[in-house]
Amino acid sequence: MGKIVKQVLWVMFLSVLLLGVPIIARTFANQFNFSWVDPDGTFAWLSVRHIFQGLVFLVIMIFITKARGIKFGFILGDKKVGLFFVRLFAIIGGIYLLVSLIIIFLTGSFAVFDAPLTFRNIFGYLGFQLFLSGPVEELIFRAFAITMLGLMVKGGVFKGKISTANIIAAIIFGLAHVRWELFPFSASYDLFQVIYATGLGIVYGVCYEKTKSMIYPMVMHSINNVAAVGATIIAGFILG
Repeated sequence: MGKIVKQVLWVMFLSVLLLGVPIIARTFANQFNFSWVDPDGTFAWLSVRHIFQGLVFLVIMIFITKARGIKFGFILGDKKVGLFFVRLFAIIGGIYLLVSLIIIFLTGSFAVFDAPLTFRNIFGYLGFQLFLSGPVEELIFRAFAITMLGLMVKGGVFKGKISTANIIAAIIFGLAHVRWELFPFSASYDLFQVIYATGLGIVYGVCYEKTKSMIYPMVMHSINNVAAVGATIIAGFILG
């Protein structure tokens, strides 16, 4: 019984850390005025927020590595398996982009890009999705979360092919897509986005555990984000 209590407390502690730091990062980013570089509020605030939370976890991970010798996947790992995952995901991402565009054109409905389709907004937001969103979130929710959860939470499902630590990390990742407000406490979310993020989180997590590297999930995450944003931008130009 004591072991279960320790596991629950460990999961709760890590959940608070994983969900709390992004909230602090949002507060930090709110202290700055980015209108001089990003007048439409498309990418600068998001970039600063992700850089802040990424640096916080990077410092924590470096400290843990030096103090306890725990590795977090700062290596290429199994390149053969990693490249297989990336290639497969790139193909799926291309199909996703094509199908999305077909559906958009047939239905005449698409998610409108939140800002004018200017050079600055398009490449600023695509740059954020390519170089910051995926890499930072994989650093946090795969490399850090799965590794730290795995210290206390063992076992898995489907004959151990998907670890319990991976599933918990993916759920927390899904919850990270909820907009939490502390004062007063509130939560707003898109249920589909939360479920979608959780599902993708498990896929990224399997790749991380199979390759022992955070590099390949980062690439996969960036491919997914750029494909999704690209579909919106292309549709905006054609149908807007």
